[in-house]
Amino acid sequence: MENNKDGILLESGTNEVEILRFKVAGELYAINVVKVSELLHIDNIAKVPNAHPAVPGVSLIRGEVITIIDMLQVLENKKNPNIEKAMTLVCEFNQLKVAFAIEEVLGISRIRWSDIQKPNEITNTSLVIGNINYKNQIVMLLDFEKIVMDISPQSGITMDRMASVEHRDRSNYKVVLADDSPLIREVLLKTLTKAGIEHMKFFNDGQEAYNYLESLGEKHGESFIDYVNILITDIEMPQMDGHTLTRRVKEHRILHELPVVIFSSLITNELKHKGESVGADGQMSKPEIDKLVQVIDELLN
Repeated sequence: MENNKDGILLESGTNEVEILRFKVAGELYAINVVKVSELLHIDNIAKVPNAHPAVPGVSLIRGEVITIIDMLQVLENKKNPNIEKAMTLVCEFNQLKVAFAIEEVLGISRIRWSDIQKPNEITNTSLVIGNINYKNQIVMLLDFEKIVMDISPQSGITMDRMASVEHRDRSNYKVVLADDSPLIREVLLKTLTKAGIEHMKFFNDGQEAYNYLESLGEKHGESFIDYVNILITDIEMPQMDGHTLTRRVKEHRILHELPVVIFSSLITNELKHKGESVGADGQMSKPEIDKLVQVIDELLN
């Protein structure tokens, strides 16, 4: 496996990301390394009755029963005939552990989020977050959360969580949100509207959000708080990631007192220190949308 990096990426807020490149059906794909807890060959799979076509079964990994997802089925609509000998990426996000069966691991590379291009209108699919030009080859960064949610909708933000949000007058809140997922932006809009929040401005990457906030600071000085009083951001976004966005806000001479909440599938006990290191005022995993409203209340009251 090829590595193309200068040491391990430990510092947060550098606008860099380490991607693990892999193949499925000869095509090149990638995943954010922080989602991958280990790489291994599975040697036993127990079939699950009436499972989704992309779920060949479960396997016992380090004493835990982990669901296996066949990426050949997901991406090419073909069953992997050698699934029990496949290499798997064991991942943790959205408070779940899942193993993705792939063809071959190619290596780890460090790139900048600004090097990831958004899919254009013609080639955009719901499973691709962005395209990476790696040594004159296109590597597609996949939306693994969307893959899991398509298979198991209850693993994501559920209607029960949204329904538990209590409505009250929050019309004085002015919220800026940055998330590259149209689905999550729609869920946030519906949920925060239900909670009574009327003033929301959405951006689909961190750079756009920062440019807007910086323009408010430059134009209005400390009175920028009259136009925005909290920022909610995802972590994984093209152009500028959420950790970098948070760090730049907290280091800005005017914006530094703006509360920032990181709302991401990557929030785990092991990774919370990354958000803390850049000054985030709150962090929570994306299924916890009901708790998001509570945190907003705590920070603004």
